[in-house]
Amino acid sequence: MAQASKTAVLVAGSWGTAIASVLAENGREVALWTRNAEQVREINESHRNGRFLNDAVLADSIRATSDMKEAVEGAEAVIVVAPSAAMRAIAGQLRPYLDKETLLIHATKGFESGTLKRMSEVLADELPELDASRLVVLSGPSHAEEVIRQCPTTVVVASLDKDAAEQAQDLLINNSFRVYTNPDVIGVEVGGALKNIIALGAGLSDGLGFGDNAKAALLTRGLAEIARLGTAMGANPLTFAGLAGIGDLVVTCTSQHSRNWRAGSMLAQGLALDEVLARMGMVVEGVKTTQAAHKLAERYGIVMPITAELHQVLFDGKTPREAVEDLMGRGRTHEIEEIADSSQTGWFR
Repeated sequence: MAQASKTAVLVAGSWGTAIASVLAENGREVALWTRNAEQVREINESHRNGRFLNDAVLADSIRATSDMKEAVEGAEAVIVVAPSAAMRAIAGQLRPYLDKETLLIHATKGFESGTLKRMSEVLADELPELDASRLVVLSGPSHAEEVIRQCPTTVVVASLDKDAAEQAQDLLINNSFRVYTNPDVIGVEVGGALKNIIALGAGLSDGLGFGDNAKAALLTRGLAEIARLGTAMGANPLTFAGLAGIGDLVVTCTSQHSRNWRAGSMLAQGLALDEVLARMGMVVEGVKTTQAAHKLAERYGIVMPITAELHQVLFDGKTPREAVEDLMGRGRTHEIEEIADSSQTGWFR
C-alpha cells in the first residue's frame, strides 16, 4: 500500500485540530505543530486535545510535534491556522523549511494590528520565495466543535491561482466537509475577519435581552458594513452574499460555540474587557479586528456605525446600552445608500 501523503497543520488550537481531523478522514498523514510540549504528549499518547476539543478522539494518523522542521519537511501542503497576532512570527519560523512548490493555505480570520494587513499579505511579506498568487485562503461557516464531529459543513477556498484553489479543494473535500472555490481572496479574507465584529455585537444584543428583531437588524446592517469596506478594499461584492460573507456571519452571530458571541454576551453583563478575555482563555479575534476595521474605515472614508459603537464599548468605556441607543437614534438614511445615491433610481437626477 502506498504511503499516505503528508500535510502539516500549524497550530494545534481548536480549528487547527478540526482541520487536521478532516485531513485524517481523507487518508492524509498529518503533522500537527504546537509550541506546547504537554499538548504534543497528550495528542500523541491520548489522541486528545483537551484544552480545545476535550471530547474528541483524534485519529492515529495525526501526530503532534513542537519541531517546525519535522512538521513541514516532506509535506505536500501546509495549512496555517495561527491567531492573527502570531501569523508573522510563525511564518518567519516556517520560512527555512518551506519548499516553494508546497501548497500553502491559511485559515485565520483577522488583520495584523499596526499594519492592518490581511493574513495573505503578511504571509507574502514573510515568505518572499513563495509565489504569492498561489496562496490559498480557507474560510466559511465552520465551528471546530461541529467539524470534529463530522457535522455537515461547507466552506470556501480562495486563491488568485485557480489550480492552487482546486488543489486545496481536493485536499479537504469529503462527504461531511464540502469545499467551494472562489477567486476573490480579498473578499473572502475581509468577510471572514469582519464578521467577528458583528458577532461581538450579537452577543451584546442577546446579553441585553433585545430579542430576534434586534439581532436580525444587526446581522443585516452588519453585512452592509462588511460589504461597504470590503468593496472599497477591492473585493467583489458578490462574495459577501456567499459562504465567507453571510454564511460565516450567520453561524458566528447565532451560535454559542462562537467565542466572539460569548465575549459580547459577557460584556453585556457588565464585565470589563480584560476580565472577559481572561475568562475566555482563548483568542477573541473580534476585539483586535474592531480596532483594525475602525482604522481601515478612516483610511478608506467608509461609514461603519456598528463598528464605531463597538469600538467605543470595547476601548472607550461606553456602555452597551448607550451604544444601542446611539445606533437607534442616528439620522435618517436610505437602506442601500449606494443604490439610492445612483442616477439609475431617478431620485437624485
